[in-house]
Amino acid sequence: MIFDLHIHTTYSDGLFTPEQVIDLAISKGLNGIAITDHDTVLGIEPAIEYSKKTRGLKIIPGIEFGCIYKDEEVHILGYFIDYKAESIINMTKQLRKDRVNRGIKMIQKINDLGMELTLKEVKKLSKKDYIGRPHIARALINRQYVTNMEEAFNKFLNRGMPAYVEKDTLGLREAINLIHKSNGIAILAHPGLLKNKNIIYDCIKNGIDGLEVIHSKHKREDFEFLFGISKGYGLIITGGSDCHGHIIHGDYLMGKYYINICDIPIMKGRI
Repeated sequence: MIFDLHIHTTYSDGLFTPEQVIDLAISKGLNGIAITDHDTVLGIEPAIEYSKKTRGLKIIPGIEFGCIYKDEEVHILGYFIDYKAESIINMTKQLRKDRVNRGIKMIQKINDLGMELTLKEVKKLSKKDYIGRPHIARALINRQYVTNMEEAFNKFLNRGMPAYVEKDTLGLREAINLIHKSNGIAILAHPGLLKNKNIIYDCIKNGIDGLEVIHSKHKREDFEFLFGISKGYGLIITGGSDCHGHIIHGDYLMGKYYINICDIPIMKGRI
């Protein structure tokens, strides 16, 4: 059973609704996907309900928490979480509120740089009460201040750039514990992108269950390095495209990076 375990929807910074994501997954021949929006679980229920009306695509309820740890962004994926648990609902509600406040500050910084950008036009590009840097980047593109997402981030929105604002996040251990408390499986997302690879071992010490070994931005050497660590420490090996709905090299990423869920007994059992 082929699963893409890293998918974003319009409920965070993806371009596709949960329904559109499912349609694309079916067209790619996938048996299942994990909905892993940033700091929110609001896209899970629509995905599950829509999947019942289609050809039985299996949906794993998930989330992706961002943490700041040792001056780096560290992302923790949670799979099979109880997305209706009070602890998850309360925390994600606060995180979404913090994201909106952060977005307002970043928009103000952009205006301070002599450009014009409003909260209203950024919100038009987002879903409900969620604002992420990609929404601000798309607004900058619409205003023709930049030509693409990469330029927007490199010039203004990345850490150290003039419009960047640090976000309020969960602590590393806090994120892992919250996932475990909601009966979930905690996985370190795209660890090959970390500059400080010692953070991987810190995550292991803090109870991470596995590593996202297969990822659209991992190089061959990343895969081999992470595969070795996973085997050495008895960690779960997962994989996913991290699809946000963009066309890259003529196609969507979804379905190009995946795992066979049958190779992960603890996950197959929950399916």
